[in-house]
Amino acid sequence: MKVYAIVLAAGKGTRMKSDKPKVVHEVLYKPMINHVVDELKALGVDETIVIVGHEADQVKAIVDDVTFVDQTEQLGTGHAVLQAKDILANRDGMTLVLCGDAPLIRKETLKEFIAYHQEHHNQATIMSADCDPSTHYGRIIKENDQVTGIVEFKDLLESQKDITEMNTGEYCFDNKALFEALSQVTNDNAQNEYYLTDVIGIMNHQGLKVDAYKIDDFDEVGGINDRVALAQSTQFLRDRINREHLLNGVTIVDPSNTYIGRDVVIGHDTIIEPGCIIKGKTVIGSHCHIGPYCEFTNMEIKDNVEIKFSVLSDSIIESGVDIGPYARLRTNCHIHENAHLGNFVEMKKADFGAGSKASHLTYVGDAQVGQDVNFGCGTITSNYDGKNKSLTKIEDNVFIGCNTNLVAPVTVRKNAYIAAGSTITKEVDEDAMAIARARQENKQGYSKILKEIREKEYERRNKNKK
Repeated sequence: MKVYAIVLAAGKGTRMKSDKPKVVHEVLYKPMINHVVDELKALGVDETIVIVGHEADQVKAIVDDVTFVDQTEQLGTGHAVLQAKDILANRDGMTLVLCGDAPLIRKETLKEFIAYHQEHHNQATIMSADCDPSTHYGRIIKENDQVTGIVEFKDLLESQKDITEMNTGEYCFDNKALFEALSQVTNDNAQNEYYLTDVIGIMNHQGLKVDAYKIDDFDEVGGINDRVALAQSTQFLRDRINREHLLNGVTIVDPSNTYIGRDVVIGHDTIIEPGCIIKGKTVIGSHCHIGPYCEFTNMEIKDNVEIKFSVLSDSIIESGVDIGPYARLRTNCHIHENAHLGNFVEMKKADFGAGSKASHLTYVGDAQVGQDVNFGCGTITSNYDGKNKSLTKIEDNVFIGCNTNLVAPVTVRKNAYIAAGSTITKEVDEDAMAIARARQENKQGYSKILKEIREKEYERRNKNKK
């Protein structure tokens, strides 16, 4: 059976006190709308429709592989779902209706939700959870296992105030039955809005089966309305993710001080030290030692790698590499087996060969570096002329002395040796030694003259201060 999804993401989120739409705010380094959509993708729904309204372009800019529908006026949840009528109304199948501000939902829960809906032959299934009786959420009203209605907290009768089963705002409907019932919803209420919850009463009058599927943990589906809830959701998701990694054989030394994104994969027997932030589509292999205080974004890190106090993004690290402290990789670097990047080394768009070393204070940008190359301290590839970026190519077994400038475009052939302090502007031949610096000249006694000049200048500058 076809499964569709409608994600409600049109609201402004006034209590966020922000210029951004609520669903764009991040929970653990990912916009909350992306959390919901990505779980639907992992679930394999046939089409996801995102209802957008306030600052719609900001939402559209960060979500892909969905169908967007604009709700130009925000006239309630029922009105929002109705915007998908032209796309879904005549299709067979079932439709999930989810909140875009409930980012902690898991695909496993949605899968069980759908299975329950199908197995019980429901036309509507409401996701519910138990709550404290004082909690201000709508309550599920049942008669003989049929959900007859949803009553808002403020409207509860005295006889209903002990009900703890609450509506989470997530639904599964028979698709055609949903849009048939929506066509009968009115805005005859104090807010003049069209409520999706009114569909439940209409389906009861139609003799359709309406049920509730109770989940164990309300935190998974609670909506985010302000920045307090945003921070709490980040903590909850951090703890959930870290627990999963711990149970899968990853050592996290201080889970309360380690932030690992939802899409990160980490192999067994890897150790994560405190203060690490690991996000995006990062994959870390087995037997690695990471941290402390590393930040990774969209990294692919193979087995047996050690990295400490470093910021790395959008790059590949092969097995046996040692990086840090205080290294920086960005934009399409590929560090090959057993290479070493040490203190204050930065690389950008660099292919750095197996066994090569840049131990300290080095910049390698727009470069192809062969195997077993040694970069002396203070060496840089001068890759930018103010207008264009150019390539530096260094072949195998090259030794580069300290404080060398390699002015691109330039090639250094295999087994070459570059003397310290050189500025290289043309190709260095294989097995050659390149020296590109002024010849040293010693001026005898001139140090004393310079000292006298400095002292006179000092007296001149301070004469008027007395």
